[in-house]
Amino acid sequence: MRGKMAIPEKLYSEKLFNYQESIKVLYLVDDNFKTICDDYCCSKINVEKYRKKIEEDFHLKVEYENLTKELEEEIVQYIAKNME
Repeated sequence: MRGKMAIPEKLYSEKLFNYQESIKVLYLVDDNFKTICDDYCCSKINVEKYRKKIEEDFHLKVEYENLTKELEEEIVQYIAKNME
């Protein structure tokens, strides 16, 4: 046996809630199951990471769109003022 090992926090999801006892046992004694669970946890971490990145990127995109509109207006106003 590998010694006392904690079950990864990501395995305590709503969908897996009813299987917690089985997960605890299998995670500690079955290497194949542990590998699947570890892959699942890595996948969940990546989903969270990319969701945050997408949200940040979306906010940046909106800021740049707004800045672009303001600068377009400023360009048009500048031309109108200086080409009379």
